[in-house]
Amino acid sequence: MNVKKEVLAAEKRIRKYIRETPLEYSPYLSNLCKCNVYLKLENLQLTGSFKARGAMNKVLSLTKKQRERGVITASTGNHALGVANALKTLNCKGTIYLPKNSSKSKINALKYYSVNLKFYGTDCDDTEAYARRIANKNNQVYISPYNDRNIIGGQGTIGVELKNQLKKIDYVFASIGGGGLISGIGGYLKLVDKKIKVIGCLPRNSPVMYESIKAGKIIDMKIKPTLSDGTAGGIEHGSITFELCKKFVDDYILVNENEIKKAIKLILRKHHLVIEGAAGVTVASLIKEKNKFKNKNIVLVICGGNITLDKLKDIL
Repeated sequence: MNVKKEVLAAEKRIRKYIRETPLEYSPYLSNLCKCNVYLKLENLQLTGSFKARGAMNKVLSLTKKQRERGVITASTGNHALGVANALKTLNCKGTIYLPKNSSKSKINALKYYSVNLKFYGTDCDDTEAYARRIANKNNQVYISPYNDRNIIGGQGTIGVELKNQLKKIDYVFASIGGGGLISGIGGYLKLVDKKIKVIGCLPRNSPVMYESIKAGKIIDMKIKPTLSDGTAGGIEHGSITFELCKKFVDDYILVNENEIKKAIKLILRKHHLVIEGAAGVTVASLIKEKNKFKNKNIVLVICGGNITLDKLKDIL
């Protein structure tokens, strides 16, 4: 996959449909870590997450016939919101499958987009497998949250913005679940500037990509509950993101749940911004390993801000 080519194509397609999110300097983190820290605020993106980029790019890349047949996806989180927003914006048909035990807050958030919601099973993997079967049966496009070149290209448009916003970038920190975000950003930035280093950040309770890279293949493993629900879960076997992470991610940092909690509170206290667990992972990762990055220009990708009020209350 030519990541740079996919990202530049996505940039042309989606620019008028998405926000160029701010890159905000953090005086507190810069002082704490003895480096220059910048926050890429994707929590201010449409739908509250970077996922709006990839979803929009995917739907825009479809043929007229594919759009008319309608698309299918399965997600309980930011990917579902991204797809719902793209379908509504472009006036396309689509169905989003959710587990039957999905939270009311997530279901209600999707209802604002008037998208077709269907429910199957109580496990995310079962729901996704069922949605794929329906898509294949009906000859419809299934939109993966990460294992798709158009999704990766869309997420990589963050890298295009970063190059325009900051003259010198030494390190970019991004959270990893399936790897779509870091594959797009890292793939683009390292192809336009080989000096940039990319750091993958994961919750210790769900380090699937990290363990897979160590094992040399995508592995199945038991994961524990984590505040970083946006990065939790397994990786589809054969996913193109595995090879891209091997190629473009320079190092990995794992953080525990308490470190994620502290990071969420820190950003709320010092920047007055609400961020979700997956975004807290990048902040926590820099703080944990801060001595390695002195005097460098650091970008932390704040991937989203979709955290429930109840969860935020518990953290505080």
